[in-house]
Amino acid sequence: MIKLKIKSGDTVMVIAGDHKGSQGTVMSVDREKNKAIVEGVNMVSKHTKPSAKSPQGGIVKKEAPIHISNLSLIDPKTKGATRVGMKVEGDKKVRFAKKSNQVL
Repeated sequence: MIKLKIKSGDTVMVIAGDHKGSQGTVMSVDREKNKAIVEGVNMVSKHTKPSAKSPQGGIVKKEAPIHISNLSLIDPKTKGATRVGMKVEGDKKVRFAKKSNQVL
């Protein structure tokens, strides 16, 4: 399993695919499949049967996973997409934005 540079809670931008240019917050990351669920991006319609939770059933809109390679972290300083680097500060390993050299 490879080390991913995107974590849940990060603000990301979609850089490729149907939803290119849209931004959102990462809700969860699936490290086995290299996919992430981003809030408000890659919405799909899911047909649900009536159940105790939803007695009406019907069509529910929800986010589908999107591949990590199609996501880029947003730099807090420049507000644009940036690549992520790792460096050691003191005894901690931290992520930093390559555009502004700012710790994330």
